[in-house]
Amino acid sequence: MTKGDKPVSDGEHVIEFRNVSFKYPRSENYVLRNINITIKQGEHLSVVGLNGAGKSTFIKLLLRLYEVTEGEILLNGVNIKQYNKHSYYKIFSPAFQEVELFAFPLYMNVSMSSADKSDKEKARQCVIDSGLENKLSELEKGMDTEILKIVYDDGVDLSGGEKQKLMLARALYKDAPVIVLDEPTAALDPIAENE
Repeated sequence: MTKGDKPVSDGEHVIEFRNVSFKYPRSENYVLRNINITIKQGEHLSVVGLNGAGKSTFIKLLLRLYEVTEGEILLNGVNIKQYNKHSYYKIFSPAFQEVELFAFPLYMNVSMSSADKSDKEKARQCVIDSGLENKLSELEKGMDTEILKIVYDDGVDLSGGEKQKLMLARALYKDAPVIVLDEPTAALDPIAENE
């Protein structure tokens, strides 16, 4: 197979950062330097550090949104650059701290698919599982409620915490083997964060 064409196989996955370093283009300073870590199927990893320590950069490297400056990231012993990007992206369900909503019904904001490709009941369950059950019960149109007031005057604007819960619902809906959370609870109150 040529570079970047390999499909990611189903099953268990092991991710390894091998001497990974990263610096932004036109920068002389490294954000991350010589990171070595192996993450096995079923393990939970929390990356903790000060602002600017490189936590989000680490996640973006893992998700292949950035390319490493030095070293390599391996999935099941294969450099991630050898995998087809679309195939690689399928194994991750990310929830980022930056929240993007769209002027779609609630269920499509969860599924991130067209109406005919969305499973409304699955989206509903993910909304409940993410902690938005009370909000959902307040919505007259339920999962068909338009989000944002851009297209429809009766659209609903969500609070910061509700937006982050919606991001968690998206991650749950995708149902990928690796869930990646980049400060998805930053806008939640302590009780909601604990839940």
